[in-house]
Amino acid sequence: MSESGLYFRPMYIGDVPRVISLENEVYEFPWSERIFRDCIRVGYDCWLVLELNKIVGHAVLSVAAGECHMLNLSIAKQHQGKGWGKIFIEFLLEIARKKHADVMMLEVRPSNTLAINCYNSSGFNEIGCRKDYYPAPGGKEDALLFARQIS
Repeated sequence: MSESGLYFRPMYIGDVPRVISLENEVYEFPWSERIFRDCIRVGYDCWLVLELNKIVGHAVLSVAAGECHMLNLSIAKQHQGKGWGKIFIEFLLEIARKKHADVMMLEVRPSNTLAINCYNSSGFNEIGCRKDYYPAPGGKEDALLFARQIS
């Protein structure tokens, strides 16, 4: 357990219903239960951050060929803006480092300023844009592509 009272553990299939509950709270277009189950099944790095045995965040990483792609990172709304995302990111960077990744990449909605601020303060830099990447009310929203060297 960390000094903040948070601790991390792998995500298991049995966690998916609670993960979906958090995912639905945080996102207008959440991942499905099937996506999380498939990520666990194929061996992606799926992690939880907990406080007092309550899931307060989850993340999914794909690590291959020296690169890590953060596919999902979610922190419960009542815990956002408290630095917990940054603590979780540092933990995830260490996971990627142990798997010999040199860079971590991620996409984020331009409208998600809280996440962008978290990524910027965690050492990520914007390196590009993916047009019409995310579903959005009335159409599509671009994704900003961020990266951070971790070697």
